[in-house]
Amino acid sequence: MTVLPLSRRAFVIGGSLCVAFACANEARGAVADGDLKIAPELDSWIRLNLDGRVTVLSGKVELGQGIRTALIQVAAEELDLAPEQVTLITADTDRTPNEGFTAGSHSMQDSGTAIRDAAAEMRTLLVQAAAKRWGVAAVSLRTRSGRIIAADGRSVGYGELAGGADLHRVAEAPFPLKLPAAYTIVGRSLPRVDIPSKLTGQPSFVQDLRLPGMVQARVVRPAAYGGRLLSADTDSVERMPGVLKVVREGSFLGVIAEREFQSIEAMRALAATARWAPGRPLPQPDALRAFLQKTPSTEIVVLDQSGPTPTGHMLRGRYSRPFLAHGSIGPSCAVAVYEPTGTVTVWTHSQGVFPLRGALAEMLRLPVEKVRCIHMEGAGCYGQNGADDVAADAALLARAMPGRPVRLQWMREQEQYWEPYGSAMVADVAGTLDPSGHVATWDYHVWSNPHSTRPGPAGVLLAAQALDPPFAPPPPRPIPMPEGGGDRNSIPLYDFPTARVTYHFVPQMPVRVSALRSLGAHLNVFAIESFMDELGQAADVDPVSFRLAHLTDPRAKAVVRLAAERFGWAHTAKGAGRGFAFARYKNLGAYCAVALQVRIDALQRRIRVGRVVAAVDSGQAVNPDGIRNQVEGAIVQATSWTLFEEVAFTPRHIVSRDWSSYPIARFDALPESVTVEVINRPGAPYLGTGECGQGPASAAIANAVADGAGLRLRDMPLRLPP
Repeated sequence: MTVLPLSRRAFVIGGSLCVAFACANEARGAVADGDLKIAPELDSWIRLNLDGRVTVLSGKVELGQGIRTALIQVAAEELDLAPEQVTLITADTDRTPNEGFTAGSHSMQDSGTAIRDAAAEMRTLLVQAAAKRWGVAAVSLRTRSGRIIAADGRSVGYGELAGGADLHRVAEAPFPLKLPAAYTIVGRSLPRVDIPSKLTGQPSFVQDLRLPGMVQARVVRPAAYGGRLLSADTDSVERMPGVLKVVREGSFLGVIAEREFQSIEAMRALAATARWAPGRPLPQPDALRAFLQKTPSTEIVVLDQSGPTPTGHMLRGRYSRPFLAHGSIGPSCAVAVYEPTGTVTVWTHSQGVFPLRGALAEMLRLPVEKVRCIHMEGAGCYGQNGADDVAADAALLARAMPGRPVRLQWMREQEQYWEPYGSAMVADVAGTLDPSGHVATWDYHVWSNPHSTRPGPAGVLLAAQALDPPFAPPPPRPIPMPEGGGDRNSIPLYDFPTARVTYHFVPQMPVRVSALRSLGAHLNVFAIESFMDELGQAADVDPVSFRLAHLTDPRAKAVVRLAAERFGWAHTAKGAGRGFAFARYKNLGAYCAVALQVRIDALQRRIRVGRVVAAVDSGQAVNPDGIRNQVEGAIVQATSWTLFEEVAFTPRHIVSRDWSSYPIARFDALPESVTVEVINRPGAPYLGTGECGQGPASAAIANAVADGAGLRLRDMPLRLPP
């Protein structure tokens, strides 16, 4: 499988037409994302072939969220094409626009908006070209099934007009969009294009990639963070059957072999001979919350809303979560080829191929144009697992064997130990109820390590840190609001007269951390929504009614009411173990409300999630089933986080190295049923959906436990006392 680079100039000379429009204006209800500044050329986004087929290019990647299908639908709708006539290319540093990371539920509001406008511009300019050819007014023409049709019945295919319009230019102005009432593709649940190959066992992931002449590799790492390689018997390992080369550069240690199991045997033999200087110690595991709250931090006031200071009933609560692993089912993998000419190509499941390219170029001391990163799907991850690091491992070992593709896959224990975790967090909240039972004051504090240490510079990569001299990791920095990192969703969407929110950014990281799905929103929504239940109980007000009384956003109230109605909240007896929670992701993405039931198995000390009903408002729903997939997945993942997951460690090293030491939800622990109601708002801006459900689902579980067992559990994973 070889992907050949194709320059834009060569493509245009070959007889194809390329157009795009990367930005939209607020008057049309779109979300401007800055991509126009990054890639203002029209041929950066969409191409028209001579046969009338369209190729769409996106810098975003498919992670299992169904984005390929949705982006194809958007383009096909605006162009009046069948989805089968649209081909999507994602995240290739030689071919696609640089859209940074696929993160933060931005794909539809950023790339989707750009591609929608690109397709609208293409359709408009092709209609103008046809009008010029026939000498008629453009408004008299219509499009259907990839053809432009005149009032007298004449028609011309899009491909026939490829040479009749000058579309190789910078975007000049917004172009008219189709009216939502005319949609025939957007708003329909089309089958996902990425599923058939996965269901039938065809090559689908980077783990499946096989190239001619490919060799296999493995790396050896220390037993603890910061361990420095003192010695290793490389000579004896190089004499093992099938071993082609042992590579040592500073404390980076790897082996290349003809076959995969040969590389694994060599890795184990090499690890047995390696001697390492001690690494840095970790905190006491039972003192993690105290570590976060007592370690020096930067105090950031996120919200300071002054108001009267009434007297009333005050409540306090502290909530926490541990370090969480991504726990990708397939360990991270990459394939790299280092050509004798000094160019390197890496196939990677990184969520940011352009930032990764820059980090690899710095590490390899190559000009950035000499490095190409091509995205392929990985077997599971939202956030930063080991994808970027394994790409660096593969690139370094490929440099030691020019001309041959080097495939490197981490072992399970390497994935569990060395991937960056989602940060542990602690939140303290205090609130006052006025005599009428409304929240009068709100004071919220959250402590957290960073939530993104992605490439960036080479110093974020494990392999680069191990070289001699090493690349130093950059100092950690908080992600500014309104997106936020540890403070993401720390500002409640509720209306409180007096509110203050403070983020305590803790730069000292006892373990390696980076982005995990929803970042700080998971713990912040868990804390806010748990405390709202506690306040509502103190006010003797039903949880749903209490939330509605503090909301003025009509769309927020709509999802709360819909989730409660479809769950049958008004008809479910109190004390049956029911819970409710709500949030708008980042306060600017999708709205999500979750109602659910739990059963308490006192004998086995287990919490079992029963029926779940969620309501979500993502604005314009491109593929409603795709939205349901995302929210269903969020609820399942949140169930696992809330009830099972926790990175275990001692002061010496990480303990969680496999599925027994890092348990995740098994099939018997999944919710009994999940129903997701989608509120479609045709013509409204796309709102990020993939991370809207984790916080509400976790909080709803805790609230249901409190309702059913009379036991308020504030620390995840939730554990019933003996």
